[in-house]
Amino acid sequence: MDKKTLKELANNLMFDMKEEEYETLSKEFEFLLKEMDKISEFEGIKDVEPLFHPFEIKTSLREDEAKNFITTEEALLNVKEKIGNEIKVPKVVGE
Repeated sequence: MDKKTLKELANNLMFDMKEEEYETLSKEFEFLLKEMDKISEFEGIKDVEPLFHPFEIKTSLREDEAKNFITTEEALLNVKEKIGNEIKVPKVVGE
């Protein structure tokens, strides 16, 4: 992965990185990609269905059911600031 791509990703994720960190990260990505390429060398690997979890998960959770809900008007009754039917909240992420 080249430095330009890493800088774009870091910017999108709002990471502050030093120049030397990009070099280190680039070398680490190259190593990881080479290791991942080795997996494709296994005989029959393309016939193996990918796993999402190593064993079957059975959930005992109930289905969501709406109970005792309030109307939009009731929800907006004590709101300090609103725009139409939406609650206006302070900005939490910088530019």
